[in-house]
Amino acid sequence: MVRIWLPPDSNTLLSIADHCLRSTDHVNLIVVDKQPHLQYLSLEEADRHCAAGASVWQWAGTEDDGAVRPDEPDVVLAAAGDVPTQEILAAAELLRVWVPYLRVRVVNVVDLMALMPQGVHPHGFADASFTELFTEDTDVVFAFHGYSRAVHQLLHGRPNADRFHVRGFNEQGTTTTPFDMVVLNRMSRYDLVLEALRRARRVPQRGDELARYCRDQLERHRDHVVAHLEDMPEVRDWTWGSTAPAEPTAR
Repeated sequence: MVRIWLPPDSNTLLSIADHCLRSTDHVNLIVVDKQPHLQYLSLEEADRHCAAGASVWQWAGTEDDGAVRPDEPDVVLAAAGDVPTQEILAAAELLRVWVPYLRVRVVNVVDLMALMPQGVHPHGFADASFTELFTEDTDVVFAFHGYSRAVHQLLHGRPNADRFHVRGFNEQGTTTTPFDMVVLNRMSRYDLVLEALRRARRVPQRGDELARYCRDQLERHRDHVVAHLEDMPEVRDWTWGSTAPAEPTAR
């Protein structure tokens, strides 16, 4: 009876709202932020994405580049929700810029019930569809709008469910900046990159430099938000493609 939708942008919201307003005999919950957000998909792309329930965003990943295992990524980055999607994409771009030879897959989940096994919920993915998105054994770093345990409950019954490492709300934060909220809950782009580097199949060249950069950025954020009461410009003004080229860090 229940459907839970987490549109990542305005076009997916339009598509989902149209579907929900036409549906009958269902309880539809749409979770969206009241703040401005980036736009990622055209309306046609959004319609296809919402009809699928989840899909691989090829343009955000790097698995099409040459690698050791051409059939599978080294790590999967996944998101459900608008803020988590932005942080996952920013993390994916950092990995693309710093370690472009690491094979990264980006998956966006818009229909939360699709994570459940097919026999448990009518929107649940068949095992083959689930594997097509998340592979059989690759570790998945998953950014989620709510409590991380909720995703783990939905994944119960899926093969190798313990390879999903979910970052979500963990009761941290009060009235503060938007990015400080995700930092306090360890779901920032820098935390997600650090987790991806820990969980990837192989340690990429310059991985240590990238990890050090992320830790430095988290320290810089803490100082900046206290001094200026706003997020750092590179975070506040981030859009896809705006991450500066990586520079070697001093040892």
